[in-house]
Amino acid sequence: MPKLAPLAIGPVTIPRPVILAPMTGVTDRPFRRLVKSFGAGLTVTEMIASEAMVRETRQSLAKGAWDPIEDPVSMQLAGCEPRVMAEAARLNEQRGAAIIDINMGCPVKKIVNGHAGSHLMRDLKLAAQLIAATVKAVSVPVTLKMRMGWCHQSLNAPELARIAEDLGVRMITVHGRTRNQMYSGEADWGFVSRVKQAVSVPVIVNGDIRSAADARRALALSGADGVMIGRGAYGRPWLLAEVMADLAGEPVPPAPGPGQLCALVLCHYEEMLSHHGREAGVGIARKHLGWYTRGFRDSARFRNHVNQLADPAQVMREVRAFFAGAAEPGPAELAQAA
Repeated sequence: MPKLAPLAIGPVTIPRPVILAPMTGVTDRPFRRLVKSFGAGLTVTEMIASEAMVRETRQSLAKGAWDPIEDPVSMQLAGCEPRVMAEAARLNEQRGAAIIDINMGCPVKKIVNGHAGSHLMRDLKLAAQLIAATVKAVSVPVTLKMRMGWCHQSLNAPELARIAEDLGVRMITVHGRTRNQMYSGEADWGFVSRVKQAVSVPVIVNGDIRSAADARRALALSGADGVMIGRGAYGRPWLLAEVMADLAGEPVPPAPGPGQLCALVLCHYEEMLSHHGREAGVGIARKHLGWYTRGFRDSARFRNHVNQLADPAQVMREVRAFFAGAAEPGPAELAQAA
């Protein structure tokens, strides 16, 4: 397939359109910084509730914190009140956001019950009001992330995309599932082609992209202008760099071996403790330790043990011991990890 062209999001140019998806509880500043250090076209913050951002809650400020290595950074907002969304967008622009992304794809019950996230695909009038208010409030480009629709009887992503383009949205990302699918089944990359045909702004395909081969196939089926990678990067912050190299026809850099991975994990662990605080950081880091060790021998035993530990120094000793005794994963273990 031909090499991907640079992506123009208003005045922001992304030379290689391989984007890290916003994932609540995962894509905090330490993780985004790590992914960007390997290579990523663009990173997007965790979803931030617009009302919390306006009130400047401690959690929203932490979610909105970003590292200079990420520049340009996209800030994702969720909400259901146009006035509040507009104010939150203005605040994020003032704090240095290069792009404001609107979430209309989150399927989580708590968000949907608050008439935000993918609920807005059931209320296109309110969705349009939110988009219009946000675009009007800022001078930076506004983008939109959505699903195919609420359910398979209401696949209205092309309609919402046209509305968004008419209101000034500069890029649209489509996760190839409905809200009711949550994360079950397989992402329908082919459906995204309907959105691509409906608008002239760049379209990004998202969902189930776990390898360079997946990225190539998703692009071929969707005709999209770039890919967004989420869960595929769990425990593999170098995945986006692999995909970028492959799509550019360049040699794919090798994944870290156990020794390199140990150093990477320890650095990431310490940054999570620094960012979230000791107590919260220990808990948040557990899922990352599980993902990093997946596919190695005795990883289940390791996870069960470190998940009981509250002392960061003890956890780090266990990480060193685990990787010191870890053999390179074989084909069967790699297949299980994928």
